[in-house]
Amino acid sequence: MSLSAEITLNGKKYRTDLHNGIDLSIPLEAGPGHVAAWYVEPIRMEPVRNGDWIGEVRQGGSVNFRNIYFNPHGHGTHTESLGHISPEIHSVNKHFSEFFCFAQLISVNPAVRDGDRIIGVDQLKALLNPGTEALILRTLPNSREKLNKNWSDQNAPYLEKGCGVLLREAGIRHLLLDLPSVDREQDAGVLQVHHEFWHYPENPRLNATISEILFIPDSAPDGNYLLNLQVAPFENDASPSRPLIFPLEAL
Repeated sequence: MSLSAEITLNGKKYRTDLHNGIDLSIPLEAGPGHVAAWYVEPIRMEPVRNGDWIGEVRQGGSVNFRNIYFNPHGHGTHTESLGHISPEIHSVNKHFSEFFCFAQLISVNPAVRDGDRIIGVDQLKALLNPGTEALILRTLPNSREKLNKNWSDQNAPYLEKGCGVLLREAGIRHLLLDLPSVDREQDAGVLQVHHEFWHYPENPRLNATISEILFIPDSAPDGNYLLNLQVAPFENDASPSRPLIFPLEAL
């Protein structure tokens, strides 16, 4: 079954199948062995206990009724606002309101410099198309290991200083990538690219977001897509999210 839609993006007409979305999120799962970052403990999902009553059917309860303990930054795919780096906890739920936008997916092979793997300004500049509202970065190699990788203490690839300025000045409002951060894991708390992208504190971009720890399957080729970024309505600087992309056919 298909659900065909014709849409206009940046003055150009496209057709897409809304039943043919590609999910870029990594599910939240309890226990060790699942994707994580920033030295967080594994997710816990525990049945509620109230006296003799337990919220788990297999233990005799009438329903499954569990508490979930997790960290949105460290467990799975999430979207964050500039509240991540500001004294004020700007809620991503309050400031995020663009649920559909024109996105470009690009694959980048980070360059090795002094033992680090770095995505360079020139690499992004060469691949970025004008008119892009959301940029999705897939790092190479694209192993399925990313689906359950623990990024803690792995010195993951990161964006070079200046990439945030480039993307901001190019009009990118939503940056999505398959890494735990746009910045180096250990950078003494500088978070340079975060600050550049959100233009904080000079001219804060409250409507801009960064989404991290995605998995972008090889079945999605580089190119233009309709992005539906679904964010759970937590009043917090970050929230679990589900980016869906839909291939576009130019008309």
